[in-house]
Amino acid sequence: MARPIKWRKVCSLPECSKFGPLDLPADANNHVHMTVDEYETIRLIDLEGFTQEECAKKMNVARTTVQGIYFEARKKLAESLVNGKVLLIEGGEYRLCDRVGCGRGCRRQMVDLEPPN
Repeated sequence: MARPIKWRKVCSLPECSKFGPLDLPADANNHVHMTVDEYETIRLIDLEGFTQEECAKKMNVARTTVQGIYFEARKKLAESLVNGKVLLIEGGEYRLCDRVGCGRGCRRQMVDLEPPN
């Protein structure tokens, strides 16, 4: 029996889900697909400055899982930039956070790293 999916917690969906070169011909079909959970790791680690461990706790997954997701996300970003491909952000194994005040306002201070003793 297959292991059940462990959903990754995501604070918000991207405001824009399609990025690419402005000089790309209209009929070109060169796309790179990034999942929402891959986008979330890029947002948390590269933009918000979280460590992989903090990101893992925020997304409710193991650090090694975040490491793999982050590696794939960066590879896709590089492919899009270097090869001039359109980057589409959609799909993935995620659930939106139901925490009040969560979303673009999620910041480092909202991460519960360790319960107080």
